[in-house]
Amino acid sequence: MFKRLGIALAIGFLRLLAVLPYGLVARFGAALGALLYRIPSRRRTIVHTNLRLCFPEWPAAERERVAALHFQHAIRSYVERSVQWFGSAKKLERLIEVDSEIDLKDPDMPPTILLGFHFVGIEAGSIFINHCIGRACGALYQPLSNPKINQIAIEARGRFNAEMVSRADSARVVLRMLRERKPVMLGSDMDYGMRNSAFVPFFGVNACTLTTVSRLAKAGPAQVIPFIGEVLPNYRGYRLKVFKPWEGYPTDDEVADARRMNAFLEEQVRKMPEQYYWVHKRFKTRPEGEAGFY
Repeated sequence: MFKRLGIALAIGFLRLLAVLPYGLVARFGAALGALLYRIPSRRRTIVHTNLRLCFPEWPAAERERVAALHFQHAIRSYVERSVQWFGSAKKLERLIEVDSEIDLKDPDMPPTILLGFHFVGIEAGSIFINHCIGRACGALYQPLSNPKINQIAIEARGRFNAEMVSRADSARVVLRMLRERKPVMLGSDMDYGMRNSAFVPFFGVNACTLTTVSRLAKAGPAQVIPFIGEVLPNYRGYRLKVFKPWEGYPTDDEVADARRMNAFLEEQVRKMPEQYYWVHKRFKTRPEGEAGFY
């Protein structure tokens, strides 16, 4: 009973925040992140471990600076689910600027995989890109552990006519959507274990990386268009950056394709390292016989 009550209060709080000015909500999230960073925690240790692995050339003071900023961004991203899940379309239109190298409303768009990356603005970017396209899209998601919150997340993320697909059911459904010329959004830069994955470098460290994008693009066949959700400075909102389709992708070498994906991601991370989700265990799965990092 107490757990259900806690969840109900948390959702109610997010709905309340959604009607407040975005700048106020964002500042509250940043302040909460700064406070929580001062408290020793497992997540803070994970952030420091990831930054040490990926940026060994940085002075310790620089890693500390980026870690502190990232914690503010990470906690903000959870608080700002309020606006992203429950804010009106008009509010999101005011908050999200679009920088696209393609015509998102192109009625003749070929079968397309919209490839998102786990920056702190991914939620805003993923929800809004479907709104920009203006027609039904598929969207893969990782189910949340709590059924009630999971259902609310599905409804919020799919409210602009997105067909939400659990990652566990994804391959068959995604191929059907691509044959129907329905764009499909997915992310592939988390560590989901060795199934359908290969070890390829990410900032010089072997990272267990999904090869699913390459296989789906080949089977589709589909073009792959990367996109990123960026948090703008001074609490101005977000930028949805949509890139051109990758040329010469996929190839016959899915490991090389995964390497190319990680190289692209590295390039984007270097532009705003404080905004990548370092709170996740990116290097959790290790090659056989290699000690874990966390």
